[in-house]
Amino acid sequence: MGSSNRLFNRQRTVHEVLGGGFVADVMLWRRGNLTLGILLVTLAAWVVFEKSGYTLLSLVSSVLLLLNVILFLWAKSAAILNRPAPPLPELYLSEEMVNEVGAFMRAHVNDFLSASQDIAMGRDARLFVKVAAYLLLISVVGGLTDFLTLGYTSLVVVLTVPALYERYENYINSYAITGFRKMQQLYVKFDAKFVNRIRKWILERQKLS
Repeated sequence: MGSSNRLFNRQRTVHEVLGGGFVADVMLWRRGNLTLGILLVTLAAWVVFEKSGYTLLSLVSSVLLLLNVILFLWAKSAAILNRPAPPLPELYLSEEMVNEVGAFMRAHVNDFLSASQDIAMGRDARLFVKVAAYLLLISVVGGLTDFLTLGYTSLVVVLTVPALYERYENYINSYAITGFRKMQQLYVKFDAKFVNRIRKWILERQKLS
């Protein structure tokens, strides 16, 4: 698809916009087993937290304690009975994975800090309005649900919406561009009927005064 049909006339693909690395692969289901595993694990955690009344710290501590006891007894009994040791996978974070996640987080944190500085210095009124609207929306949504449900829902959105957009980008862009043009037409009509009249009225009042 040509860049002229993409939203905001962007030149990069969805994968490139998301960083083009490991995180982008996970979000766009290019590592489908890992993405599905993340969704299932977070769903199980959400169900446990909602139904059991556990806190995050108590649940993690209990699971780690149980896991340590099982592995310790298994290893000891295997040594005594001359059986194989527990089949543990090698727990290792590659340097490439850490660098990609770190670069992804650093880029977004820097963008956030830059935007915060622009707002604090009063440089971008439009950005201020957008941020205020987003914060108001988060406040309203936060009042309707708890943090765990909001966090899980946000994760589901992050792991599904970009992938669906990439899959159906042609259709979504077509409808979005059409809707955007209609909004522009409505704004032009509104500006001609109301805003221009108000401006003329203000100029006339200034001339009379």
